[in-house]
Amino acid sequence: MQSKYKTYFLKLSPKICNATFPYFTHLTSYYKLMMLIFLLNIFGCKKLLEINAPVTSTNAANVYNSDATAAAVLTGIYAKTSLSLRGDGLASLSLFPALSADELTLYGGSSNRQAEYIEYYLNSLNKSIAGGTDFSNSTYLTIFITNSAIEGLTQSTGLTPAVKQHLLGEAKFMRAFCYFYLVNLYGDVPLATGTDYTVNALLPRTIKAKVYQQIIVDLKEAQELLTDGYVAADALTSANDRLRPNKWASTALLARVYLYTEDWANAEIQATKIINNSSLYNLNTLNNVFLNTSTETIWQLQPVSNPGLISNTQDAKLFVLPSTGPTTEYQYPVYLSNNVVTSFEPGDQRKINWVDSVVVNKDSLTTITYYYPYKYKVIAPNAPVTEYTVVLRLAEQYLIRAEARAQQGNITGAASDLNVIRNRAGLLNTTESTKPGLLTTILHERQVELFTEWGHRWLDLKRSNIVDTVMSKVTPQKGGIWNSNWQWYPFILSDLLSDPNLVQNPGY
Repeated sequence: MQSKYKTYFLKLSPKICNATFPYFTHLTSYYKLMMLIFLLNIFGCKKLLEINAPVTSTNAANVYNSDATAAAVLTGIYAKTSLSLRGDGLASLSLFPALSADELTLYGGSSNRQAEYIEYYLNSLNKSIAGGTDFSNSTYLTIFITNSAIEGLTQSTGLTPAVKQHLLGEAKFMRAFCYFYLVNLYGDVPLATGTDYTVNALLPRTIKAKVYQQIIVDLKEAQELLTDGYVAADALTSANDRLRPNKWASTALLARVYLYTEDWANAEIQATKIINNSSLYNLNTLNNVFLNTSTETIWQLQPVSNPGLISNTQDAKLFVLPSTGPTTEYQYPVYLSNNVVTSFEPGDQRKINWVDSVVVNKDSLTTITYYYPYKYKVIAPNAPVTEYTVVLRLAEQYLIRAEARAQQGNITGAASDLNVIRNRAGLLNTTESTKPGLLTTILHERQVELFTEWGHRWLDLKRSNIVDTVMSKVTPQKGGIWNSNWQWYPFILSDLLSDPNLVQNPGY
């Protein structure tokens, strides 16, 4: 079922369907959205997919004349994202960029049977074969849906006003979220803000600075539209679960965007807003950070399962190794690299709580220890759901503010924020007292705090301008050869053929 689901979404990609799947251009927006909702509702997701109102008219406007169907459009995006760790969707950012960077080791290296894993691991993607797991198409599909939602919600007159406002904020947040990752994985990217395929199919690349401008506009508008608290599947009723983005999710992402664009003052301002909201957000003990009840969570994704199966996170299924260790097969292909395992300071409780290992007998005289990420721990099928996939969390905001303060010369304030995270991990206060020393320490702290989460390490290497220094050592260790051009992923061949204005990244 899942492979058919993935294939369907690739077919719907607004960037390539015009050339490859011409029938798509004749479908109404209503049918596109309804097919999306139908496919997502066949998966079990009790809290989010509890609304299933029928729509009988083939009028696109009807999607946004019902609170239930309008909410289901955004719900569908979250459900799709939750399913995509091994595929080509946004959640797989915890896997593939970690393979590209220095976080994961691919068992068997180039002899592993998962070809798409090898390409990312050896930093050897190319435009012909990168399509096996390509972020561009699936992310542009999500953008297409958000653009359609923004248009439909804006024009709608039949929704409860509070529902309309909140869903419009969610759509703008998700569009910004998608473009943030596109611009950091590919560099300059086409900037589509509408649904006219005749326009979108011919878009050239837009420089990163302008894409960031759009991201910031969307997030500021989302801040104004979204509620302070969390809402349920109907986008109206208050909820304890933090499954739908709220005002603070937009604030958290905006703080990150300002950090990446080196707007240090605004990064500090936005991070401070969340840190000061102690009535809603607090740091948890290490073993509680990734629970579905975590007060550190700003935004999380609920696990989505096939009917009849209760499942916790995809992260646990992928990363937690059995007693027999990793394999070259699909199920357990990766383990933590030595670069991560040795990066923890003595006494760092994150290594104790967030890293585990199995010892495997290689032969009668030799054993090998394989370490793996253990942030998410529940792998048993049909076990009670206690863990959700965390997308945004408070600890990152402390590290954002620490870096922003250090960049502005506020050494005491930067050290104070850094120490909050260090102390939670059982470490003493930092001894660094200079700007360069603090920035280096903060980058290291991000490495051991955020490993195998949403591509943080890969993006940090690039934005801090040390990607060549690190990867020129790491890629040969993996069996590859590093080229600075490969810090940017390539656009796949079908994209280049369908859009004559799309220019490939250098080196491919």
